Amino acid sequence: MRFLTLEDFQPHVGTVFVGQLADSEVPFQLVEVQPLQSSAGAQQYRQPFSLVFRNESAVLFPQQIYSMRHPGMGEQAIFVVPVARDASGFLYQAVFN
Repeated sequence: MRFLTLEDFQPHVGTVFVGQLADSEVPFQLVEVQPLQSSAGAQQYRQPFSLVFRNESAVLFPQQIYSMRHPGMGEQAIFVVPVARDASGFLYQAVFN
């Protein structure tokens, strides 16, 4: 199994990942990809990074692992957490250590 990296997601900023929630599909637009600081001396398999997705629904979706489908990346299991709300909807973050 290959670890996903920041570089895997960067080309897809602005595109939509489709998350599966029960019997429905939920669009999450990838709006930000950012590197994160890592602790000194930590053994790393990849540079830690964060993804921020936006969903324009008025419904707040729970934090959980979503099966996310993207035309350029295939299907990935991504744990997202709601972190904010703005005029366009809710923001969700995924952190990869």
